[in-house]
This record gives sequence, structure tokens and C-alpha cells, in this order.
Amino acid sequence: MKKLFFLGLFLIIIGVIFYYKDSIVTYINDFINKTDKEVVMDKYNEYYRDYDFMFVQNTKDFSPTNQQELLNIYYTIINSGNDSFTFYCDPEYQSCINDVQTFSNDQTFLSDINNYVHPFNSFKHVSTEYDTGGRVTLSIEKAYTDEEINQINNKVNELSSQLIYPNDSTYNNILRVHDYIINNSKYDSDRSDRDIINYKSDIAYGPLFEGYAICGGYTDLMQLFLEKMNIKSYRVSSNKHVWNAVYYNNNWVNLDLTWDDPIVDDGSVDYLEHNFFLISTAKLHEIEKTEHDFNYERYSELKEA
Repeated sequence: MKKLFFLGLFLIIIGVIFYYKDSIVTYINDFINKTDKEVVMDKYNEYYRDYDFMFVQNTKDFSPTNQQELLNIYYTIINSGNDSFTFYCDPEYQSCINDVQTFSNDQTFLSDINNYVHPFNSFKHVSTEYDTGGRVTLSIEKAYTDEEINQINNKVNELSSQLIYPNDSTYNNILRVHDYIINNSKYDSDRSDRDIINYKSDIAYGPLFEGYAICGGYTDLMQLFLEKMNIKSYRVSSNKHVWNAVYYNNNWVNLDLTWDDPIVDDGSVDYLEHNFFLISTAKLHEIEKTEHDFNYERYSELKEA
């Protein structure tokens, strides 16, 4: 009887191992990666930006020991263009998973990180998986499809040869792009005011191919041209609005195409202004404060002196 009992127990154990073999292998691999191997990112796509900012910096250390290091990992993963990436909290960082939970549930915080990456690496949605062992996986759904990227790149390359002159000043090159986008776009008030979506006006595709934009579309398209000019920039957002922050003449300034393409009281939309063209934050808030009331801690380069 004892032999039959142990044989039965052995068969049950073998059956359980076989049934859960994939989970067991995954657990073992994760344990090995966590304890014996350094987590290394070996994939950086062509839209990776080798820029560090006050709020976020690129990192090669994927075992965070504090909240800022965790923040830098989020930024680096999104900035690199990876669709999915797994890292592990340092065992001594006891609040790591709590901080991961906080990050993943704060869409404004995630959007602020997203504003620092190239538009083509920016996300539509980020999902976060984690366990009590400190294993964290980010899965990223991109804001732009491959087809949209190809179409936009071809058009931006074509326009760059017409708008960006190698021997002209940076100011004039930015001005020509600014004026072109506004002169060839209309503000999509149906989408912003009535939630009627007829165009891809929230991304660069809308103003470039459909002639309609809301603030996200203006900002993304402008940033693509700034990238062409090798000008450091990022998107900055308030609760109601988004625009470009541009490093120009050794200073960070504001560039807001949406507000330079106003809809006036009589409904006219074919206006071009330069009130928000490469201006200081002090000047920005002198003109308009409500929609440009942004978080100074997350966009520190634009903080007023």
C-alpha cells in the first residue's frame, strides 16, 4: 500500500509540474534574471532621444533604489521605443511597488513623462504589471501606427527641403515652419468643443494631411520639424492645453501654434499671429495664464526666474 501511495503522490507531483511547467520556467528565468543578471536594454529605435531633462533622465540602471530612479526607468523605456520591457525593484527599495502603483494610476503623471519623448515613441496607453517579488513590466501602445509614421516622415522630409534653409537663421527656419503649419491648418473646434471626431487632429497626421488640428496635433507636428533642425524641445501641458518648449538662444522658451492660429469672435479661422512665438514664460503668463498654468516641478526648464 505504501508503494502505491508514494507512486500516486509522485505521479500527482509530476502532473502538477507538467501542468504548470510554463509558469515554473518563467519563474525560474525571472529569478535568474533578477539575482544573477543585470537587466540591460538592448533595443533603442531611431526615434530615441539622447536628452536629459530636469524632470527625467535616461538611465542604464534598471534596478531602482528610489522614486527618481524609477521615474527615469519609465522615461527610458518609453523614450527607447520598446513595446514591452521588464525590470526589477531593488530589494532595499521597499516602497517600490507602491510607487509603481501610484505611477500607473496617475495618467497626468504618465502624460508628463510622455511629453519628453519623440512623438513617434509617445504612447496612447501604458499598462503596468507587477508582483510582490518586485518584477515590473510596462506594455506600451503607441500613439502612431507604422503606416502613419511612414506617411508623415515622407511629407515632413519633403516640406523640410522647402522650409528649412541650411544657411538661414534658426529663428527664420522655425518661423517658416510655424507659419506653414498655421496657414495650412484650421483649429478643429468640432473635436475640442463637441467631441465630434472627423479627423486625426490630435496627432501630426491631422494638420499635415487633413488640414485640421487641435493643440496636440499642432504641437506634435512642430516638434517633428524641430527634430529635423536638431533643436532640443519637448511638449509641455497644463490641465487644458499642450504646446512646445524650445531650447533657443541658450534659453528655454514657449512656442504655441494653437494660440497663434486663433478663431476670432466672428468665427473667422484664417488668422496667423506671432504672439506666442518663442516667448519667455513671464511673457506667456502676461498674455494668457489660465490655459498655460503648468506644473513648474515637472517642466522646470520653463520656470520663471
